[in-house]
This record gives sequence, C-alpha cells and structure tokens, in this order.
Amino acid sequence: MNIADVVAATGYSAQQIRDLEGSGVIPTARREPNGYRQFSEVHIRNLHAYRDLASAVGPVDARRAMREIRTLAYGRAASLVCSLHVRLDSEREQALIARAALEAIRAEATTDAAPVESDSMTITELAQALGVKASALRFWEKVGLVAPERTATRTGAARRYHLTAIREARIITALRAGGYRIPDVRAAITAVRELHDVSHSLDALDQRLESIAERTIALLRAGATLSETIERARERAGRADILVRPHG
Repeated sequence: MNIADVVAATGYSAQQIRDLEGSGVIPTARREPNGYRQFSEVHIRNLHAYRDLASAVGPVDARRAMREIRTLAYGRAASLVCSLHVRLDSEREQALIARAALEAIRAEATTDAAPVESDSMTITELAQALGVKASALRFWEKVGLVAPERTATRTGAARRYHLTAIREARIITALRAGGYRIPDVRAAITAVRELHDVSHSLDALDQRLESIAERTIALLRAGATLSETIERARERAGRADILVRPHG
C-alpha cells in the first residue's frame, strides 16, 4: 500500500508518517524503483501501537521504546516494555497514597470525637488520644513526619503538639493503620502540606486515577505489536547469527 493508504488507515498525515519512519518508530518502508514508499500491515500496526504508547507514557518515551525494541537484545527489550508498566503502576500507587491521606484529612476535619481539649497537647496526652505509644510519636518526629515544639523545663525540654502537629499525627495514625509504610506516609504528608482545598484535590486525584487506568489500557493495546516486534527482532538476530557462524 502507498502512503495515502496509510494516511487513511491511521489518521496520521503523510509528513508525520515520513517523520516516524525516519526516527525509527516504524520500520523502513520498501522503495519502488520510482522512489515511492510501499507499506505493509506491519507499518499500520506499528503506527497504531505508537499512538497507544504515546498516550500511555508520552511521545518522547514512546518513540524511544519503539525504536529501541528493534535493536536491543531479547531480554532487554522485554524489560523495557515491563518498565513502562511498572512506571504506570508506580504513578497509580502514589495517587492512591495521596488520596488516602486526603480522606484521612476529611475524616479528621469532620470527626465528632476530636481528641483535643485545647490547642496543644503533651506527648503523653496525644499518645493516649491516638491509641499509640509515645515511642511511635518520637519515631515519627525523628523521621520528619511530625514537628512538635520544644518547651524548656527544669530538666530539659518537653514536647508540645499544637493543632497542625496533632492533625498530622492523626493522619499518620490512619495511614499506618491502613498498612502504609513510612516512606509512603512521608510522601503523603509532604503532599498534604502542599494542599489547601481537600475536596478539589480529591476530585483531581480521582481524575488522575481514571487517566492512569485509561493509559494502562492503551499500553495493553500496544503490547501485542510490541511483543511481535521484539520476536521479529529476535528471529532476525538468530538468522544473522547462523549466516556468520563458521561451518566446520
């Protein structure tokens, strides 16, 4: 088929197709004696795969992946595709962590059982209110999750937790109870400190999770063509090895 047929089948412009061929996203087209390109169904599938891959991971990484899987060793090419799935899954996990933190904030803001009787609490009072050990609060402070104020006393310095620290300690307690690890909790608390409107942020995170799901499906659609490309490259490498192997 000629380039006009490919334009009709894929929706790409003729110039885009030439550019994608030139950058190695699709295989080099066969040339007729008159110089015109001749394409095949392989080119159509590759162009559709590139569109899905660009939706999933962005055009820059999509071009790199489409180009490199034709030249990388079999295992490395498979690993490259796997890394794209891992990246999307990591984005999803980060969004879920942030969402859990925001839900904890909303619950904390509307709870009828607020554990504060004043605008500040000692470490013992806060530990009892949250149902955690004082040693846990000390550890959270050590790793930068909460920041109580220190008040000078005759024997040294006492911790005093004001409203912001109490609120963050509540969120940490909720996340830890939900099975979140300290690095995940730290990421959530950092995100929370940068947020202002929780309801809008929840909507934005829901939209992000929906987008990640759509991008994951796009990556799965591209998967069949990517695996086919990797297998073809492996076969070509095998044939080349046979040709250069010395005969005894």
